[in-house]
Amino acid sequence: MFTKKLTIIALLAIGSFNAIAQDQDPKAKKVLDELSAKTKAYTTIKAEFTWVIEKKDKSKDSQSGKIQTKGSKYKLEIPGHEIYCDGKTVWDYIKDANEVQIKDMEVGGDDAVNPSNIFTIYEKGFKYKFESEDATTQIISLFPTNPDKKKFHTIKLYIDKNKKQITSVKMFMKDGTTQTYTIKTFAGSTPIVDTEFVFDTKAHKGISIEDLR
Repeated sequence: MFTKKLTIIALLAIGSFNAIAQDQDPKAKKVLDELSAKTKAYTTIKAEFTWVIEKKDKSKDSQSGKIQTKGSKYKLEIPGHEIYCDGKTVWDYIKDANEVQIKDMEVGGDDAVNPSNIFTIYEKGFKYKFESEDATTQIISLFPTNPDKKKFHTIKLYIDKNKKQITSVKMFMKDGTTQTYTIKTFAGSTPIVDTEFVFDTKAHKGISIEDLR
């Protein structure tokens, strides 16, 4: 189901750390604090990404997408779907079917994540460890504080040392698959009007509307 894919994409995000301080790696915390400060300074974010799933048999599936965020608002585009959220309502437009599904934005709960926090996942519900670095990249591992509630056991963040930006995220799932998200382009604080985050049903003649609210 696409909603499951959307949840996975959303897990690329980052917020305020709630794990026990003594359990955390201070070197990793310094890097994540710098990353968080840089990310939160942007009024908007536009990015293009690729998503690769590698199964246990080494076969791979991939797709590309685009994301725009502004506070709790977002617009996500992946093949076959456009998802809009104005901070309260979510519209999932299924292109081939010319159908839009409307629901309330999920709020609260341990897994209530969405594309509006795609660049801020590490800040809530994780322990973290500094793994390694080279001249350009720092690698930090995240471990969920409530692993029984997650479908993954580890997330690795790849961070550009100079730009203080996530360049790639690799998720290690409990079923043995891996999911890698690579940011291809990134632009912060570019003007985005609020109407970009609202789906216009009138622009799609003959559209089928399924209101799930």
